[in-house]
Amino acid sequence: MGYISLLYDNDQEIVNEYCNSKSDRAANALIRKYSSLVYFTAFRYVENEHDAQDISQDVFVKVLSKLHTFKNQSSLQTWIYSITANHSKNFLRKKSLRKFLRIDKEVAFDIEDKYQNSAQDNLEYVETNQLLLKELSKLPEKQREVFSLRYFEDLSYTEISKLLGTSVGGLKANYFHAVKKLSSQLGELK
Repeated sequence: MGYISLLYDNDQEIVNEYCNSKSDRAANALIRKYSSLVYFTAFRYVENEHDAQDISQDVFVKVLSKLHTFKNQSSLQTWIYSITANHSKNFLRKKSLRKFLRIDKEVAFDIEDKYQNSAQDNLEYVETNQLLLKELSKLPEKQREVFSLRYFEDLSYTEISKLLGTSVGGLKANYFHAVKKLSSQLGELK
């Protein structure tokens, strides 16, 4: 992030440079700055590394192709988050439809094996994260989103409020309920 801040003072400079000249430097700065937000947002929805990487690539292709439509009505971070969340939800809908139509029978069995094989280095860490993600997926969508943005992205309630268009009070209530449910569920499993 430090290198990016030397090149650009703010997101608007990145947007302007890319829109004016399709600069690779601006595109790379934008991708570098927001890659973890996009990847981890997608991962929380799809719970699969490979799918999250594919979604991330698709999101950045879309972001760069539509950057000229960004109107500064929200922050660039909010705009990119919204695109990622929508793309991830659409991915899950399509995946559910394929499963329903029995086009992709083996995907559900493959997902867990692939993830576990790619993270043998730190088995305890992987198991804890999988357990957390499994329990997180059981929460209502609003609680899951607020918890994820607060816990994984370390965003303030004000930032989350801008991202989701929800009151800070409502966010705090959702976060409290999410923590309470997760603590209860994880406590029972130990």
